[in-house]
Amino acid sequence: MRSDPKVRPAAVAGQFYSDDPGALRRQVDHFLADAPAPEGEPPKAVIAPHAGFMFSGAVAARAFARLAPGRGRIERVVVLGPSHFVPIRGLAASSAERFASPLGEMQVDREGLETALAQPGVAVNDRAHAREHSLETHLPFIRQVLGEVSIVPLVVGEATPEEVGRVLATLWGGAETAIAISSDLSHFYDDATARDLDRATAAMIEALRADQLRSDNACGFLPIGGLLWNAVHRHARVRALALHNSSDAGAPPDSVVGYGAFEMREAEAA
Repeated sequence: MRSDPKVRPAAVAGQFYSDDPGALRRQVDHFLADAPAPEGEPPKAVIAPHAGFMFSGAVAARAFARLAPGRGRIERVVVLGPSHFVPIRGLAASSAERFASPLGEMQVDREGLETALAQPGVAVNDRAHAREHSLETHLPFIRQVLGEVSIVPLVVGEATPEEVGRVLATLWGGAETAIAISSDLSHFYDDATARDLDRATAAMIEALRADQLRSDNACGFLPIGGLLWNAVHRHARVRALALHNSSDAGAPPDSVVGYGAFEMREAEAA
C-alpha cells in the first residue's frame, strides 16, 4: 500500500512510545495525572524533552499539564525541535497536511505554515521531518491535553537565536496559540556531572541567556534560544518545573541524558 504524501507518518511509534492507541493513551494520562495540577491561566510556551516515554515522559507531562486550562481556547500549537539526522540551514517546514499519531492525525495549520514559509531561512524540507522524533514525541501530549488542535511543526537547523526568534515571533498570536519547544538537556555524562550541568543550564534558561547556551547544554539549544529571544523582547519570564535524568527512570547512572520541563509566561499573565 502506498503511503499518503499528505500525511507525515509516525516514525518512532513502537520505539519511543507505544504504537497501540489504548496503551499510549493510558500511559500519557498516567504521566499527566502524576504531574502537579495546573493553576490559573496556561503559559504561552513550554519546553519539554523528547526521549523515550519510559525515560522522559513524566518530565514532559510536567510541562504539558500546564497547558490544560487552555483546552477549548488554544487552537494551534507551534512546535519547534532540533534536527537530529539531516544537516539543514535555517528552519524546515513539512509539505504534509497532517502528522500521523496513534492517537489520531493532527492537522497542520495552513495559515501558520504559510506565515513561516514567508520568513527568511524557512523552507520545505521533508527529509528533515521524515525520521525526526523531536516534534513527533510531543504530539501525544498535545493531543491528550488540548484535544484536536492544529500544529505548526518546524525543525530547526543551523541558525542564530534571533533568526529562530523572528520566525517564532510571526507565529506568536494570542491566546489561541501555544508554543512547545522540544529539547533534552545534557547527554552522556555521569549522574552527578549531569545534574550539575543541567542545573546550570536551567539557570541560563531562567535568566533568558540564549547567548550562553551550547549543544553541551541542550540538543535543542537553538529552538530554546529562539524562545528566549522572544522572552527578552516581551518581558516574559521562564521558570523551571522539573529537572531529572534517565537514571531517575532506571538507566545506568554512569551515562545519562538530562530532561527538563519549563514554562514561559508573558508579563501581563505573570
